[in-house]
Amino acid sequence: MSDELVFRLPELLRNWPWPRRINPFYEECKKESMEWCEGFKAFSPNAQKAFNRCDFEVRAQTNKTTQCLSDRLTFTPILDGCRVNCDLMNLFFLIDEHSDVADKETARFQMECVMDALRNPHKPRPEGEWIGGEVARSFWLNAIRTATPAAQKRFVDMFQSYTDAVVQQAADRDVHRIRDIEGYFEIRRETIGVKPSFIMAGLHLSLPDMVMDDPVIKELTILAIDMVYIANDIYSYNVEQSRGDDGHNLVTIVMHQLRLDIHGALQWISDFYDDLVAKFLRAWNNIPVYGGPMDFEVRTYTEGVANWVRGHDQWSFECERYFGKEGRIIQKTRKVVRLPKRPHVGL
Repeated sequence: MSDELVFRLPELLRNWPWPRRINPFYEECKKESMEWCEGFKAFSPNAQKAFNRCDFEVRAQTNKTTQCLSDRLTFTPILDGCRVNCDLMNLFFLIDEHSDVADKETARFQMECVMDALRNPHKPRPEGEWIGGEVARSFWLNAIRTATPAAQKRFVDMFQSYTDAVVQQAADRDVHRIRDIEGYFEIRRETIGVKPSFIMAGLHLSLPDMVMDDPVIKELTILAIDMVYIANDIYSYNVEQSRGDDGHNLVTIVMHQLRLDIHGALQWISDFYDDLVAKFLRAWNNIPVYGGPMDFEVRTYTEGVANWVRGHDQWSFECERYFGKEGRIIQKTRKVVRLPKRPHVGL
């Protein structure tokens, strides 16, 4: 098969010391969260089947073989936290699937529904409103039962930044805009949704602003976010290019700006990613020490951030969103066959 039809995925985490872990409450929470999400009937039957195959709950909960996104990524093995994070990953998927086919103004309306629901969870949603508002309200009503006040405030603030970026992504798509690398990094750190995910994954933590604003903690957080979205862009590229929706993807950005083919772009991204890993490991040795219980919370947060990087990578191969049933094989061989162009399946 020609080089034009086959490309190899870089082994991004070959030097990553955090192993695959999973929340012991995963199976229970996955079932509950899937039933909760299906109850809103936000997708067509075919789209719902595709959604279920993605198994988003595992991305957040990574030692046992499973398929759920949010259960890999909670910071502590707590039942309530596991369920809340499973629901959050499902909310992200719903927003992603609906906003990806929306123009700027439609996306703006959808994101306004979501943010109003988060700020007013006890207010019933208007009849006939886009379903995402009610899904967000239901998610948040459950989350605020156990989330600390500090986590609640940070989450809403971070989710506002995320929804603003989703609208901007739709605006870029309307005019077929392809950003430069730096401009792309700026918006992608928001559209990936990892900032609010970190906060909700540590929903039982009460870290003060002085900790979250510490330069080392901020550096670790940003580096982990960059690693997650870069990996996501590499793994999702084939599916996205096949449906003509790869303008908001680092592989496309690098090929366009640096005039590289896909092989050269993946090598450039791999080298860049290796540098992020090295920076993260150096910063890890400088995590601040405050004394007392605060150190436990700091360590819980930073370990969780590191685990998120591993969890997202594992989920990408264990679900069927990007590689179908070949994910485990591709994870070993790293060989991907370019998909032919095809239309995006509707909602």
